[in-house]
Amino acid sequence: MKQSQLFTRTQKEISKDEVSINAQLLIRAGFIDKLMAGTYTILPLGLRVMKKIEQIIREEMNAIDGQEIFMPTLHPKENWIKTGRWDSMDDLYKVKDSSGREMALGPTHEEVVVPLMKRFISSYKDLPFAAYQFQNKFRMELRSKSGILRGREFMMKDLYSFHADAGDLDAYYEKAKQAYLKVFERVGLKNETYLTYASGGSFSKYSHEFQTLTEAGEDSIYVCERCRIAINKEIIDDLEHSCPECHEGNLDEKKAIEVGNIFKLMTKFSAPFDLKAKDENGEDIGIVMGCYGIGLGRLMGTIVEVLHDEKGMMWPEAVAPFKVHLLSLGENEEAQKIYQSLVEKGIEVLYDDRDTSAGEKFADSDLIGIPYRVVVSKKSLASGGVEVKRRDESESRIVRTEELSNILK
Repeated sequence: MKQSQLFTRTQKEISKDEVSINAQLLIRAGFIDKLMAGTYTILPLGLRVMKKIEQIIREEMNAIDGQEIFMPTLHPKENWIKTGRWDSMDDLYKVKDSSGREMALGPTHEEVVVPLMKRFISSYKDLPFAAYQFQNKFRMELRSKSGILRGREFMMKDLYSFHADAGDLDAYYEKAKQAYLKVFERVGLKNETYLTYASGGSFSKYSHEFQTLTEAGEDSIYVCERCRIAINKEIIDDLEHSCPECHEGNLDEKKAIEVGNIFKLMTKFSAPFDLKAKDENGEDIGIVMGCYGIGLGRLMGTIVEVLHDEKGMMWPEAVAPFKVHLLSLGENEEAQKIYQSLVEKGIEVLYDDRDTSAGEKFADSDLIGIPYRVVVSKKSLASGGVEVKRRDESESRIVRTEELSNILK
C-alpha cells in the first residue's frame, strides 16, 4: 500500500482525556478512531492487525476441532429469562422495538448457542462438539477509560464445547488451555502471559484467566515464576497464598491485563433449555459445557501496552499491519522499483511515497511500529544499497538491493 493513498493520517496530539497508552498510540498512528467512550472505529491499519489476530485464533480453534459459525447479535428476551440472566446481569443492554418486544444485545452467546444445538445434538455419538465465532459484543461498561481494553462494543471470539460427561469436558478444557497459550505465544506475548487461577463463580470452584503482565493492568495477580502460573487476587485467600502447583508461598504480586478466560459451565446453561442426548443404552444424559473467550481488540490493545517505547508501537511480525515500512527520501524512482519487487515476492509493504520531510517520515515510521524500516536515499544508494533497520533495534545497516527480499523473507 502507498501511504499517500491511505486516507488516515498520524496525529501529533490527541485529547488529554485519553490516559491509556494503547489509546494514545493507536489513535495517533491512525489505527483506531474514538466515536464515544468505549466505542471505536477500527481503521485500515488497525483492521489489518485485528484480522491477523483473528486468523491466528481461528487456526488454533480449528486445531482443537472448533467449527466456526456466526450467531445473531439480537437475542430474544425469553432465552435470557430462562437462564435467569435477564434481571441478574448488570451490564446487559436491553432494547425494545416499536411493538414493545424486548430483546438483548448479546454480551455473550450461551442463550443462543444452547437452543441452537438442540437442533443438532441428540445422541452421545454427536459428542464432543465445539462451535466458535468472531462477533461484536455489547456490555454496559460504565468505566470505559482504558482505550480498547475495556469497551462497550467489542469484537470477541467465543467458543462453546459440549460433552457427554465431566471427564470429557476436563480433557477438552486442557486442550483449550494449550491452544490459548499458543495464541498468546504467536501474537508475541508468551513471556508476559500467565495461566491464572480465578473464581469459578456459580459454575465451578475455579475458572482460568490468561493474564498479561503490564503496569497498565487493572487486575492484581500473584505469580509463581517456578510454575509459570498465577492466582487472581480475588481468590488468593482460598489458596492460602500458595501456588496450587508447587504449593510454595513465594508469590509476587503484579499488575496484569486479562486477555482471555475459560470456564467449565457444566449444566448451568444446558439444563434450562433441556439440552440432553441419548447414551449407549438410550437413556437421557445431561450435556455439560465449557466456554472459552478472547477479546480481539483487548488483545490488540494489550500488545501495544506491552510492546512500545517512547517513540511509538513495536508490532510483532505475526500481527503487524505490514512487514516492511519503505521510506523514500527523494529517490522515488528507485523506491518504486523496490516496492514493486517486494510486493511481487509476496512481502507486505507500506510505501511512504509522501512529499514530506525525512524527519516526519522517520517519526511516523517509529510511531506506526512496523517491524522493518527500509530507507531509500542518495546516501544509502551511494553506499551500495538501502538502509535497513528493525523497529526493536537501534542500529541500521546497508543492504544491497538485490539481497533485500531474501533478508526480509
